[in-house]
Amino acid sequence: MVDITHKIITQRIATAQAIVKVGTTATMQAIVNKTVPKGDVLEVARTAGLFAVKNTSNAIPDCHPIPIEYTGIEYELLEDSILIKVTVKAIYRTGVEVEAMHGASIVALTMYDMLKPIDKQVEISTIKLLHKKGGKSDFGDKERRDLSVGVIVCSDSVSAGKKEDRAGKVITEKITNLGLKVSHYAIIPDEIKDIQTTINQLCEDQKELIILTGGTGLSNRDVTPEAIIPLLDRRIPGIEEAIRSYGQQRTPYAMLSRSVVGFKGNTLIMALPGSTAGASESIDAVFPSVLHLFQLLNGFNHGQ
Repeated sequence: MVDITHKIITQRIATAQAIVKVGTTATMQAIVNKTVPKGDVLEVARTAGLFAVKNTSNAIPDCHPIPIEYTGIEYELLEDSILIKVTVKAIYRTGVEVEAMHGASIVALTMYDMLKPIDKQVEISTIKLLHKKGGKSDFGDKERRDLSVGVIVCSDSVSAGKKEDRAGKVITEKITNLGLKVSHYAIIPDEIKDIQTTINQLCEDQKELIILTGGTGLSNRDVTPEAIIPLLDRRIPGIEEAIRSYGQQRTPYAMLSRSVVGFKGNTLIMALPGSTAGASESIDAVFPSVLHLFQLLNGFNHGQ
């Protein structure tokens, strides 16, 4: 199966449809009157659909087992057909559109099986996804991508040439893959004065997003938070919490990180862990949805 461990958990909703067309008016009357020999077509098919949704991963190889929170099955009885709509909801890392379509398909197939003894013209058609919600397409996919971004590596050993920078490169790669352009990249010692001077200069250069990696731990040389916090006009605790919560699901040591996020003027500053995994996971935790901040900021400024 595809690796989805990097995805964030959000509410996922999908609605799919299928249409069962019958050959005679008598067939529709039998369905409504519940006189089909095999039983109550609508209720038996509904039950089959519920089981199908919950067991999608057992039938389709690449589908992940998903904790389904809700399945709704609705019918619209037309003159010569039944319109089936299946809505599925879950709070998970991946969408539920296949579950909804699988449910609609099995509802339709169950109807076909129950009706074929009395109607040889039954047809199944138009199995399709009507709409879905949740995940990347709803949280950040339409946000700004024209930001001016700076990436700063705060590390004594990397700046001294004793170690290769990996965290900064991972951040740059992920930011670039999001459609953003990193216009400034630098490596500096984990010194309060150097960090503050670099940030102030980038803010003067009107960088809109500054991402720092390194110096957020608890050793005596980890001073990035101490350098950044006095510069911030507004901290954003929710983003800091989201980063640590995401990391905590992957390693218990994430709780030791002191990631800091906030605004200095109109520049968003993010101080992330210095480990390659920590930096990568932090980006996965909050991007691209964090870019919504710039929509809010621009709206506020426009209103002024």
